[in-house]
Amino acid sequence: MKRNTVLFDINETVLNLNKLKPKFEQAFADESVLGLWFSTLLHSSTVCAVTGLKTEFATLAGDILNNVAARKGVNLSDQARDDILATFASLNAHDDIKPALTKLRDNGYETIAFSNSSLALIKKQIENAGLSSYFSKVVSVEETGSFKPDPKVYQFVADLLEQPISSLRLVATHDWDTHGAMSSGMLAAYIDRAGTPYNPQYLKPSIIEKNMNDIVSQIINDDK
Repeated sequence: MKRNTVLFDINETVLNLNKLKPKFEQAFADESVLGLWFSTLLHSSTVCAVTGLKTEFATLAGDILNNVAARKGVNLSDQARDDILATFASLNAHDDIKPALTKLRDNGYETIAFSNSSLALIKKQIENAGLSSYFSKVVSVEETGSFKPDPKVYQFVADLLEQPISSLRLVATHDWDTHGAMSSGMLAAYIDRAGTPYNPQYLKPSIIEKNMNDIVSQIINDDK
């Protein structure tokens, strides 16, 4: 089977969250709260997917920010909250992204941005990161009323692209996302951005690297 389409998760996989650290340092006097917020956000989006609770990812992000502030005993001003969420829309790409995407496209691959965020937010993130010309399509899960790793969102993107799900590959830095994709019949590749061990209970991709250029090289070699 010919495989020439690669999907990319956006937040953390393509875009670097480090730009948010000074915002969290300013608001919470602790930049590590960024990790707590984002992991809680992902946990909550999964709960929404499992229980059928419909909401927007951006709305959920704001609600979780308020929740984390309350847990930390921080009186988060509306200005600080809005500043954090606005920065989330203007993250920088990881240094290895542009050359890796260029190599894929030069080798005949179609590259797709695929995220839990709303279509409007993903497009804004991609544009602000200077990546608009690097992705041929931008796909949000919002039409499904659910979030990754719900199996229906992976089938949704396959149907949207009019391709068999087995012909697609997802690249992500979240093992729950690569597991979700593989459970649905996709191939996957895992980029280890944080040095976190891959969950041994999850389906494990054959491609696991720390740099996107190495990921791309293996994808090209595997598909020959």
